[in-house]
Amino acid sequence: MTDKLIIFDTTLRDGEQSPGASMTRDEKLRIARQLERLKVDVIEAGFAASSNGDFEAVKAIANAIKDSTVCSLSRANDRDIARAAEALQGANSARIHTFIATSPLHMEKKLRMSPEQVLEQAKQSVRFARNVCADVEFSAEDGYRSEIDFLARVVEAVIAEGATTINIPDTVGYAVPELYGNFIKTLREKVPNSDKAIWSVHCHNDLGMAVANSLAGVKIGGARQVECTINGLGERAGNCSLEEIVMAVKTRRDYFTLDVGIDTQHIVAASRMVSQTTGFVVQPNKAVVGANAFAHASGIHQDGVLKARDTYEIMRAEDVGWSANKIVLGKLSGRNAFKQRLQDLGVQLDSESEINTAFAKFKELADRKSEIFDEDILALVSDESVTSEKEQFGFVSLSQRSETGERPHASIVFTVAGKEVRAEADGNGPVDASLKAIESHVQSGAEMVLYSVNAISGSTESQGEVTVRLQNSGRVVNGVGSDPDIVVASAKAYLSALNKLQSKADRVAAQG
Repeated sequence: MTDKLIIFDTTLRDGEQSPGASMTRDEKLRIARQLERLKVDVIEAGFAASSNGDFEAVKAIANAIKDSTVCSLSRANDRDIARAAEALQGANSARIHTFIATSPLHMEKKLRMSPEQVLEQAKQSVRFARNVCADVEFSAEDGYRSEIDFLARVVEAVIAEGATTINIPDTVGYAVPELYGNFIKTLREKVPNSDKAIWSVHCHNDLGMAVANSLAGVKIGGARQVECTINGLGERAGNCSLEEIVMAVKTRRDYFTLDVGIDTQHIVAASRMVSQTTGFVVQPNKAVVGANAFAHASGIHQDGVLKARDTYEIMRAEDVGWSANKIVLGKLSGRNAFKQRLQDLGVQLDSESEINTAFAKFKELADRKSEIFDEDILALVSDESVTSEKEQFGFVSLSQRSETGERPHASIVFTVAGKEVRAEADGNGPVDASLKAIESHVQSGAEMVLYSVNAISGSTESQGEVTVRLQNSGRVVNGVGSDPDIVVASAKAYLSALNKLQSKADRVAAQG
């Protein structure tokens, strides 16, 4: 067995299945480039057959990424696999990831197929995939709740058909570490040709044990690939966290005796980019990437750290990308310094016009805010108006009046298909009035299911970052807006969400 642990990142596929976390092609491409900078081994770019938008995103990532393997998910049928292969044509290194459910519950209730039918379809799909791609991963959906003897038959058969990676997911987050690790170990022992493939784990976090289960699958079960996401992003309670897996294996190499190829200094930048793109805020006490991950409030702890860092720190903050010595940009900073900071943050804008738009927004912000931090820059470039030329709705200006004892009133000017419109409304507060003013004109009928405010940096002149999640006709989208004025940020976020509601591309929910 290899002494390297393969890191398979599925932020752009399984992570995107979080309600409201769907990303545009350009957003996915930007994150994929950051994942390549992080030296992720495999990037699961999407589910090419699910929609034309996902197909185009997988294709763009396959053409752009040179150092990581680019993967597309597909169900166990020829149409999905052919679509994945087509999207991956331009990749330096491509993988097709095909899956079918193997648990009695899923086979009976979801697939309505007999075990023998599932076995045959698994074999046929891997055989077809192997003919169009040399690197084929097979996932047994709901593998942990499958009958182990039947699962062993399926795995043996798909390895014989040419599967190079076998993934045994804990799809619903039901496992506990010791049992899951032993399940993988026993299954490998039951499969005669188990040594002909790399074994992989993919654990969900419904009981808060995704990372522990994945590590047990590695240590006890002998798995050599972990499927994970930045910030643990994913549907329901999320996925196994990439940053936690990587730092656990690196910090406790004495126990795991495995190497990982990840350049950990880019972890924090990747975390920020995913958070600001999707609007899913990282909790302050989140391991490795949370704002408090390396903070010490207790006097005893502070005293110990000042005397010797390793008294209370098992990792160095700078090793994962936290830095106290950042160059802080301001209004006197030039275009080259701004471009260099974008490069340092792993952000690549595709044209000079995008760079010029972002720089103009940077200068505008610098006139209102004395210091510009990395978080501010990431918020600027995640703004749709920087990277999208065809937004349906765009923010122009806003005025609002609010005083104690009077009902707040807002007047907003925004563009609809390039034409300026003005709308006014009263509300329970200035934010409520502003969003009601927009809705009074647009009349989207969407229900707001989340409104969240986050300070991008730590002072009162910080930009506010607002996430608005809208739901309409079964579609759930996130809009993110940032501005030093929280009311303006809220209006921008609402318009951003409305822009995403305009996209009618259907998505097919699937999980490996």
